[in-house]
Amino acid sequence: MSCLLSCCASLSCGLCTSVASGISGRSARLGYCGLFGLSLVTSWILREVGAPLLEYLPWINSAGNPHSKEWLQINAVFRVSLGNFLFFASLALIMIGVKDQNDKRHVIHHGGWTVKFVVWALLIVLMFFVPDVIISFYETLSKFGSGLFLLVQVIILLDATHTWNDAWVEKDERKWYLALLAVSVGCYIAAFTIAGLMFIWFNPSGHDCGLNVFFIVMTMILAFGFAIIALHPQVNGSLLPASVISVYCAYVLYSALSSEPRDYVCNGLHNSSKGVSTGNLILGMLTTVLSVLYSACRAGSSTTFLSPPSSPRSGGGKPLLDDKLEEGKKGKETEAVPVSYSYMFFHLIFALATMYSGMLLTGWTGSSSSDSALIDVGWTSTWVRICTQWGTAALYVWSLVAPLVLQDREFY
Repeated sequence: MSCLLSCCASLSCGLCTSVASGISGRSARLGYCGLFGLSLVTSWILREVGAPLLEYLPWINSAGNPHSKEWLQINAVFRVSLGNFLFFASLALIMIGVKDQNDKRHVIHHGGWTVKFVVWALLIVLMFFVPDVIISFYETLSKFGSGLFLLVQVIILLDATHTWNDAWVEKDERKWYLALLAVSVGCYIAAFTIAGLMFIWFNPSGHDCGLNVFFIVMTMILAFGFAIIALHPQVNGSLLPASVISVYCAYVLYSALSSEPRDYVCNGLHNSSKGVSTGNLILGMLTTVLSVLYSACRAGSSTTFLSPPSSPRSGGGKPLLDDKLEEGKKGKETEAVPVSYSYMFFHLIFALATMYSGMLLTGWTGSSSSDSALIDVGWTSTWVRICTQWGTAALYVWSLVAPLVLQDREFY
């Protein structure tokens, strides 16, 4: 029996080592995306079924002052979130200043996956032994970190739309110009269709819903404004980015209005339900995962602020599965080979996304709120999304007019 167990353990270790080596050789970014996704799944599971387990931890649920089930659910989410945040934040600090592959920290970023997984798991487990005051402080900090992540998300979206437009324009063929026009018109039709539906859902007859009407009308005005500014002769703009940003603003407004309190009479779509539907929650989490994954892909692009200083050898960004270790160049060759993306900003994005995911799962309310049983519901969630929409509009307009205002600077 002992021989059999020893063989099983040996095979397991060999398998783990093989998988870790494969991740290191293929793409470190996939490995980190996997850990981030695993943290989301763990948070969600503990939120739904982990509350009874926390009741047996006296430093969390004291006998003299027992907490409610909703409080324990939110507390479990933030404890997992804090462990994941510390993991990526620590890596971000370690990777400050890494510019070439001869740096020893380059190996740390790509290798040691067995150790990394153990450290990641230990950090999450240890967070269930820290006092509540630390978790409360992290809740407050997460609101600011989530705002930064939303700002990064907007910048990534702006970069993606401009890259998409430039790629089709560079083909310089009639069919691609027609495709640009078709997609642009389709996006604008979708944006105004969403706005029209919101007039029905969030402006029920017989109620004074001036605030919702203001938000919806403002979204339509912004969509028109984007097109006018982008097509102005003095602006180097295009209709495709304007239309995509218009659809995104319409979607953000929908998610904002659907997050209004369930007892609010102007929330005609969800005022009879107790929380956001599972489909909407899955869509929100999927959007988060995809935005983080895309930010990892774009981290090596010279058009984003996430890149290391440009180098004639850098060759721009690389695809997700192309950051292989230069194993054959180890040893004799000592020439500096620039890294393809900023490792520090890469891990910082995951740390901020961890905060945002925690706030999304807890409805931006915190454990002290009376609405803690609801996921992603409340005025805080609503206004965060409204501010995100306004920030998106401001950044897009600035990206168009900045070359006119700052004529002494070069823009790419």
